[in-house]
Amino acid sequence: MEAILKHFPYLTDLQKEQFQQLDSLYHEWNEKINVISRKDIDALYTKHVLHSLGIAKIQSFEPGTFILDVGTGGGFPGIPLAILFPETRFYLIDVIAKKIKVVQAVADALGLKNVKAEQIRAENVKGDFDFIVSRAVTNMPDFVSWVKTKIKKQHKHELKNGILYLKGGDLTEELKDFPKATLYDLADFFEDEFFETKKVVHLPLKFNP
Repeated sequence: MEAILKHFPYLTDLQKEQFQQLDSLYHEWNEKINVISRKDIDALYTKHVLHSLGIAKIQSFEPGTFILDVGTGGGFPGIPLAILFPETRFYLIDVIAKKIKVVQAVADALGLKNVKAEQIRAENVKGDFDFIVSRAVTNMPDFVSWVKTKIKKQHKHELKNGILYLKGGDLTEELKDFPKATLYDLADFFEDEFFETKKVVHLPLKFNP
């Protein structure tokens, strides 16, 4: 929790309380439904919450922005981002029903009115989004094929509408067919060694009518 406050010092009292609650909520739910690996649950704030918030270091979301979180798992990066950006709408999806059950329960417990969670495949999602976020659910070519038709036409951010993807390691081969992709090293923002190889990939996508 200290790391969250260090890197995001301008949180409201409500946001601080919501971030604080994540620890007990995820520990409690993880006992019932394993959505976070046992070895990672004690590093929740570094490996899940702060990692998710790495996207916010690359792009802050304007009020009214609509974000799709694909393969959200236990709610990452969507839940931490929804706390940080209460005026942004988040649609969190996963194909596994028990994970969505946890996401919905956590969102309800935190009072997050800007979160909708649903068990659905990305290909079947209807609607247009400013950004599509995710944490390494698959390789970039497959991911793009799932979401390329779901981007809003009008841009209102510094970055163009498209994908903001949390990935690690050497992405040279995976991104060779995406020359417009930009990589941001999270080690430039967060000092923990966990972030040494972690990146945010921004890939602008054109609107498809």
